[in-house]
Amino acid sequence: MNELVIVDIAKEALRTALYIAGPALIVSMVVGLSISIFQVVTSLQDQTVAFVPKVVAVMATVVLCFPWMMRLMIQFTTRMFTDFNLVVKALN
Repeated sequence: MNELVIVDIAKEALRTALYIAGPALIVSMVVGLSISIFQVVTSLQDQTVAFVPKVVAVMATVVLCFPWMMRLMIQFTTRMFTDFNLVVKALN
């Protein structure tokens, strides 16, 4: 029982982290891939051409998704503090 509670908490924490980081990582991957294709087509090999658009796209994604990300983090934190007594009882 003790191990299951800890595994469940860890699984929920990792799932929340993936949900929060997911949109920025996906946008970074898509923008990076499209910039790489653009660089191959034009034979342009400047590193800033790949870096600056990715930073701008990730920042825009974080700004747009920030309210949703905060809601997820607040829900997770609230759930952890609310279920604290149940977790302590289950671990004893």
